[in-house]
This record gives sequence, structure tokens and C-alpha cells, in this order.
Amino acid sequence: MTFRAFLAATSLLLVTACGGGDATNTAAAPSSVPSTPPPAGKTWVDTVVKTPEGGFRMGNPDAPLKIVEYGSRLCPACKALNDEGLEPLKTDYIATGKVSYEFREYPVHGSLDLASILLGQCTGDTATFFPILDQMFKNQETLLQNAQAVGAKLQATPNATPNQVAMAFGEGLGLIDFMKQRGLPEAKARACLNDPAGIQKIVDGQNFANEKFQISGTPTLILNGVKLENVGDWTGLKNALIQRGA
Repeated sequence: MTFRAFLAATSLLLVTACGGGDATNTAAAPSSVPSTPPPAGKTWVDTVVKTPEGGFRMGNPDAPLKIVEYGSRLCPACKALNDEGLEPLKTDYIATGKVSYEFREYPVHGSLDLASILLGQCTGDTATFFPILDQMFKNQETLLQNAQAVGAKLQATPNATPNQVAMAFGEGLGLIDFMKQRGLPEAKARACLNDPAGIQKIVDGQNFANEKFQISGTPTLILNGVKLENVGDWTGLKNALIQRGA
């Protein structure tokens, strides 16, 4: 998919694809998955690496239960999953070494998501990835206040490049200032927004996700390589983990 095809195929504004289902399966749990202690002097929650698929994984790399979330930083349903589930997921499951959690960016809103993805990964530091992701979710409503106004301006410039679109949202949503407040120099933020390779990685990641998992909305949750159907909230994800012995 080309840059222009990406922009044409996706929306500038929030769409109904952002949302998750409720899980109703409450089957009895199998034998419990054993805990695995972290290496001396470390914790699994602080063990974060970038994966070959472009996501960021927290936890035991050999955890028996591996969660992958395809999510958008500007998706309200992803925010709800994060706000309700992140802390118990870390405390009760990741810290034990039973579960790892990987977040992969999915631009469900198309152009609107570009700046948040590029800036969210701009520090290049695995230690800051999840804290910044969490803070973007917690500030999501504020960051989205000007989304329609920025989108309307961009509709008047249909020949804008993807990087110009990303810059417009980075400035208009206050994302550059948001990252400056968290230690990212403005010059580096603007360099990330202007990087064509960053846009190409987003497009490649979306293509991979669609081909492998047929993503129809966010959050989409994958557990041990299998997409969890109709599971998009913490209750549903917790039930899926319990059913598998976590």
C-alpha cells in the first residue's frame, strides 16, 4: 500500500471501528500455569523490548501466555482497556512471568493516528514506551479536542504528504507540546514527524496486521497467536487468561 493509498483508504476523523466486544465465555480454568521468577535484580514488568513485528513487549519473553494488542492511542475503547486493565495485568499476570504483553500500533483512524504513533515512539527508549502510551491514553480526551478542526483544514489541502498530515495533527492536537513536557526536544519531535520511513513502518505494520489477523477494529487482542473474538475489554481479557490457567 502506498502513502497516498493509505490516506485515501482511511478516515481523518474518529470512526466506529474503534471499539471492542464483550466476552461471555466463562469456561472452567485448566491447570495453573507456573510462575517464573525474573533474573536477579530485575522485574518482568520492567523488561521491555521492541519486537521484530514493530511492537513493544513487556514481560517474560518465554511467558506461556503471550498477549498482543493491536491498538490506537486515540481509540476510546483502547483507553478503557488500558485504564481498567493495565495495572492488574502488570501486577497479577506479567509480574509472575506467566504473561507477556505486546502493544502494536494500528492506525484505525487513518491519518488522525499518524502523529501519535510517530511521536509515541520518537524517544527510541524502550523504558519510556509504556509510560508515554499510558499517559497518552489518560490525556486522550484533551488531545482529541481539536481533531475535527485540524481534519477540516487538511481537507482543504488534499495534496498534503503523509508527513505534512502528521505534522498538522502533531501541532494541532498539542502532541508536540505533550512530548516536550516529557523530555523530548521539539527538534527531535519534528524530525520524527517529518520522517518518511516512520510513515512507511506504520503502513507496513497495518498491512501485516490485516493480512495475518484481518483486523476490523481496535483493540484487537491476540493470545498465543490466535485472535480473541468478541474480546475488547479487561473483563474479557482476564477471563481468557483465567481460562488458560493464568
